[in-house]
Amino acid sequence: METTMTDTLTDTIADKLAEAGLVLPKAAAPVAAYVPTVEAGGLLHVSGQLPFIDGKLVTGRLGENVSVEDGYAAAQACGLMLLAQVKAAVGSLDRVARVVKLGAFVSSTADFTDQPKVANGVSELMVKAFGDAGTHARSAVGVPVLPLGAAVEVDAVFALRPL
Repeated sequence: METTMTDTLTDTIADKLAEAGLVLPKAAAPVAAYVPTVEAGGLLHVSGQLPFIDGKLVTGRLGENVSVEDGYAAAQACGLMLLAQVKAAVGSLDRVARVVKLGAFVSSTADFTDQPKVANGVSELMVKAFGDAGTHARSAVGVPVLPLGAAVEVDAVFALRPL
């Protein structure tokens, strides 16, 4: 088997997450006409990621049939998929210098107003992974429906360390 540069990179961030019981999933393939990541000007833009827990998409709407706790877990699952996309794109989470921005979209009813509590699932994951460099700007918005009926979708922008 051929060894590539990404096979030889260290990844202390991924190791730290694994020690905390958080395992990165395999980076998901796009479900439409887009790419998972775009690197430009030292920033890695990661397309919106959906929540998979135990290989199953978390579906439903907050305020209807998904609890805040389950929404939080779904947002965390989106965060793990974001990190899997970063690792697939640049070879190691150690290349992340800073989490710049997260956009959390929460499928919710018109009267549900706890989107920030749901989005904390991904925000707290980033701080757990990167410490102070995991603090970030964020949007948390309610939407009536998400692709494939997902409960949550999160996109992100990461600042990268140069090679």
